[in-house]
Amino acid sequence: MPDTDIRVLVVEDEAIAAEAHTAYLGRLTGFVHAGTATDGHTALRLLSAAASLGQPIDLVLMDMTLPDLHGLDVSRRMRSAGLVTDIIAITAVRDLQVVRGAVAAGIVQYLIKPFTYATFAQKLAQYRDFRLQLGTPSALTSQTDVDQAFASLRTPSELPRPKGLAEGTLAAVVDFVKTRSRPISSSEVMDELGMSRVTARRYLEYLAESGSVLRSPRYGTPGRPENEYSWRR
Repeated sequence: MPDTDIRVLVVEDEAIAAEAHTAYLGRLTGFVHAGTATDGHTALRLLSAAASLGQPIDLVLMDMTLPDLHGLDVSRRMRSAGLVTDIIAITAVRDLQVVRGAVAAGIVQYLIKPFTYATFAQKLAQYRDFRLQLGTPSALTSQTDVDQAFASLRTPSELPRPKGLAEGTLAAVVDFVKTRSRPISSSEVMDELGMSRVTARRYLEYLAESGSVLRSPRYGTPGRPENEYSWRR
């Protein structure tokens, strides 16, 4: 598989949800928002047009309850049209029959609303690993290769680092938090590492979302309330 960004089509009829998914994508390295469709027929047209232009969509984030077609119907029509784009179902539908239908339709992941950015990023990280496992230009694939690829869809992956977070700065924040015996605030990180409070909070929130640190409200301090963070021992 070429070392290029994964092109993602958001299929979602609720404007707020579509904007949220697009914003989440914008925080992930290696993914690019290629468009949004608010119904199934528009999704099929955009997918076909992209394929005909030689810029196929790699992944669809598919809502199951669209105004014109069910998400499973869109998935089946994609396969009938020869579109092999991967699909992650993003929906509030929890019915077991729908889940089974999603598996039968070739949907690779199922993400239930409501969810956090951390959960969203985790699912896409797993999908990224899946593509990397099966994306090497090898003529032959072993049983082990196939097993590892499918296992990557169901096992934890490293949470992608949002754009704008420098590896060196992140390492410094991690080291500072890990070496403290008590919870710290973004103001303390700001003072220690010489960055703005907003920047310090971004790094701490990323670590909280990835599960590396514990986040809790800090009580009893003057001024605006703030969170405190401690390393997950």
